[in-house]
Amino acid sequence: MALRDLTGAVDFTVLDAMTGGDAAINEEVLGLFVNQAALWSTLLDPRGEGWRDGVHTIRGAAAGIGARDLAAICAEAESADPALAAPALDRVRDAMQAALADVAAYRHALMLRGLRA
Repeated sequence: MALRDLTGAVDFTVLDAMTGGDAAINEEVLGLFVNQAALWSTLLDPRGEGWRDGVHTIRGAAAGIGARDLAAICAEAESADPALAAPALDRVRDAMQAALADVAAYRHALMLRGLRA
């Protein structure tokens, strides 16, 4: 993965603005996002009672790194009628996978920059 693989699912200028462009802090924040996504995505089951909590947490984490589409899709899912939760959660999962792919490419670029320094 490389920066050329970025799809635009994450606007990393949001992250840079929050961290002052500090590569080490960017890496730490993105690592936390990946961990949170793994943890909270287990709640994305419409049969369970915690799916709204999972979506809400993912929404906040996504907004913090610049994954605007994921945050917006989470907002829609959070307010979805329970009968429509399954397709809404599918959209959340798809958007999260796109964001995670961009995060992986960006983290790879950060790692390469660190090796060159």
